[in-house]
Amino acid sequence: MIFNSIEFLIFYPVVLLLYFLMPKKFRWTMLLAASAFFYLYWSIKLIFLIVFTIVISYTAARLIEKYHDNLLIKRLCLIITLVACFGVLFFFKYFNFLSDTVVSVANLFGAGWDDFSLNLILPVGISFYTFQTLSFVIDVYRGKVPAERHFGYYALYVTFFPQLVAGPIERPENLIPQLHAEHDFSWDNAIPGIRKMIVGFFKKLVVADLIATYVNAVYNSPDEARGLSVLIATLLFAVQIYCDFSGYTDIAIGCAQIMGIKLMQNFDRPYISTSIKEFWRRWHISLSSWFQDYLYFPLGGSRCSRPRHLFNLMVVFLVSGLWHGAAWTFVIWGALHGFYQIVGILLKKPKSALYAKLNIDENAGWVKIMRRIITFILVDFAWIFFRANSFADLRTLMVKLFTDWEWNVTYLAESFSVMGLSAIGVGISLMAIYLMNRMDCDALTPEPLPEGGRRPVLASVHYTYFLWAIAAAWLILLAGDGASSFIYFQF
Repeated sequence: MIFNSIEFLIFYPVVLLLYFLMPKKFRWTMLLAASAFFYLYWSIKLIFLIVFTIVISYTAARLIEKYHDNLLIKRLCLIITLVACFGVLFFFKYFNFLSDTVVSVANLFGAGWDDFSLNLILPVGISFYTFQTLSFVIDVYRGKVPAERHFGYYALYVTFFPQLVAGPIERPENLIPQLHAEHDFSWDNAIPGIRKMIVGFFKKLVVADLIATYVNAVYNSPDEARGLSVLIATLLFAVQIYCDFSGYTDIAIGCAQIMGIKLMQNFDRPYISTSIKEFWRRWHISLSSWFQDYLYFPLGGSRCSRPRHLFNLMVVFLVSGLWHGAAWTFVIWGALHGFYQIVGILLKKPKSALYAKLNIDENAGWVKIMRRIITFILVDFAWIFFRANSFADLRTLMVKLFTDWEWNVTYLAESFSVMGLSAIGVGISLMAIYLMNRMDCDALTPEPLPEGGRRPVLASVHYTYFLWAIAAAWLILLAGDGASSFIYFQF
């Protein structure tokens, strides 16, 4: 089941009603059943993989806590969990990628091998719930959190439906205690939650899905594109992927908040970043912090020699690229961001010295604007590798982007025609992007409470955005060809 569907419009209100009507002792059972139904809506076969992951990680955590003084048993349990969880993830997500790579390399040397890839279905959300279970077991191993004794609550922690298939990747110390706590209905939770969901639906259905038609026209048929088409489509993809993914996160956070459960923030206006490092503090925060805590720091982080520090960074970004997709284009995308980070570190001191020599204030407004522009260009260029369907398409897109340029009206008309982009489409897209940006700004700078400390319920809803979002979003959904999936479901 996906958020932007008629089924979810029926499912969620029913779950919400049952949640607040039921006694506390039965709520976890209902939420677990609802989460299972939410996931089973994709395919009944896929539930066995997540059950296997839950059972292995739960059992390992309990044994680690029970034998906390026995280092051998603790390590054995951790290793079994890592092998089991990563084994399932590798088989379903990366087996065909590895087999295709091996066959291609072997055939370059004349081996003549036949393809031995399998017809596998990638389980939705497997990368997300795998990392969530591993964070639990690793934190128990480190003594950071106690092992959850109640199997049902632990299963709910892994399968909690708002963030099950595309995050945010929650930590046990944040989510599990909230699942145990009793939450009464409160307008102080409901109104912000509703507003968050509205923003999420607007981002996905009005902005991302609208822009996707123009982006797909270029990236799915690169041979027909022109240089300007590739440039515009790449700029639009930056907006599309942000609105698609942060839109899902907003809906997930809003759903949970109405129930009194606070999920972690996953995005913080990443495109205003003044450096690549800052970008990754603002983009997909739950994944960035996961890699920081469970990969970057164990490798040594920055508390080591400069070469080792740079090596650690590159490893993290290579793994991040591979996490996003089983294709070399994703690996290159990750490596490119790692390269950006390394260059940024190496140029930090020379850049500061140059600023000082030229008597330039690094914190001056115009300097920040320039740094934001440069950072966005670097990020957006990397998105080409992320979005390209294949190496062949990537080569075509790059050639078009850097060579296929003319300066006449006919060329301009052809570039827009290839994308199916009209003057009206440009206007609507710009208006949608503007409204989305205003919503994001308002979310980060909420209106101050009136005197007395409580805002009237109806006055808490921003009617302009409410009408724009609901009317436009659901009209597009109901009048279109059906609900489109979220981009990050494939990861």
